[in-house]
Formats: sequence, C-alpha cells, structure tokens
Amino acid sequence: MGMTITEKILARAAGKARVEPGDLVDAKIDMIMCHDVTTPPAISMLKAKGIDRVFDRDKIVVTPDHFQPAKDIQSAELLKRLDTWAREKGIRHYYPVGRAGVCHALLPEQGHIRPGEVIVGGDSHTCTYGAFAAFSTGIGSTDLAAAIATGTLWFKVPATMKFVLNGKLGKGVYSKDVILEAIRRIGTDGALYRAMEFVGPALKGMSMEARMTITNMAIEAGGKNGVIGFDEVTKAYLDEHLHDKKDYTVFESD
Repeated sequence: MGMTITEKILARAAGKARVEPGDLVDAKIDMIMCHDVTTPPAISMLKAKGIDRVFDRDKIVVTPDHFQPAKDIQSAELLKRLDTWAREKGIRHYYPVGRAGVCHALLPEQGHIRPGEVIVGGDSHTCTYGAFAAFSTGIGSTDLAAAIATGTLWFKVPATMKFVLNGKLGKGVYSKDVILEAIRRIGTDGALYRAMEFVGPALKGMSMEARMTITNMAIEAGGKNGVIGFDEVTKAYLDEHLHDKKDYTVFESD
C-alpha cells in the first residue's frame, strides 16, 4: 500500500520506513514559527521548568505579528518579552519591529519554508506553508514550548482527503473562493484532523500566493494540515526566495 505526501514526510521525520493513519510518531521538527501571541506563554512555561535552552537557534523564526504596532501597554509588554527572549537566545532568524510582517507571508518570502519538512508554529494558520509540499500545522503554547526545547513533537498521523480541482479560475474567481466552496461542501468539521491534499489542473494556473490562500484555510474545515504537491511553480518560487540553496526532498503521493 502506498503513502501520501503527509505520511511520507512524517515517516521521514520519525525515522520510519512507513507510517499509516492513526499511528503515533515522534517527529523531528525542521522549523518553528514563533510570534507575539503564543510565544510569551511558552517562554513562561520554559522558565517555570528551569529550561533555558533552545534546541537549535537556526531552526526558529521569530516575528512580531498580531500586536505591532502595539495598541496598548499589554501588547507592548508581549512584544518586549518576545524581543528580549529572541536576543538572549541568539535566534538567528529574528525579524524585530520594523522588519517584521504577517508570519504566514514572511516565512516563505524570506526563504524559510522548504518542501518535505515538518514545520510547526504557534498559530492555527501555520497550515499555510503546506502549499510548498511540506507538513505544516499549528500548535498551542504548551507544544510550542516543548518544540523549542527539544525539537521533537508527537503526532497522530492524519488520514488524507483528496480535493481534485478541475478546470481553471474564471474572471473574478480567486483561490479564496475555491477553498471557501470546498469548506461549504464538507462543513467546518468536514476534514477534522485530516490532511487536506489539493490536486488537479486548476492549480497549474495559480501562483504560490494563491495556493497559500488555499492551504491557509485548511484549519477552517478542521484539517490538521493542508498540502499541495511540488511542481514548476513551487520550484520557481523557491529558486527566487530560498537563502539556503541546500537540497530539499520532494515527496509525492503514491
């Protein structure tokens, strides 16, 4: 029996030859996204446990997001805590106020997203990065703290739902309309803890930004992750944006 993109990525990260839906695996994390809402509580948890380390300062991206510019003192305190922690830990990929941006756009634009990798972030829409043929999912502050300290998290391997996108987008129709229609058809819990894999000829005419719009909303259907396979559009984007040109692994569903 074959495996899907999601299953192959999780198998690699867990050091296994194969996995199946429902399996519990300990997966090594390739990249962590930290922003100003969920990271400060994670920092507090680590401090309370006396854990002063980060597993790899090169595999963490930190960016203020929701509260810049700060709307009040409480928001400013969150930004300050994030800034202090990132500087103290020597986080290599830190984008402070003035260089920061919306995390879901910033990481791909700055070349931190690679196919075949496991990416987690303290935001439900971390599933966005699955547009690059990666396994990417949102986590809460507790799991974020564990990931920062150990570089490993456990996952239940999700079953995969395939969404075939035929035809091409008509005038005035956008990828946002595509994912909204998919959610309308299956419901807001129609893909509960499933990998939503999008395939089909309609994707050929979509930019990476359009594809990211689709995977971004996997969580709105209850999905564990959204994923789109690698093609020439993906490669062209990565050729332009990746700052680290080392080889990456491309997985395809069987």
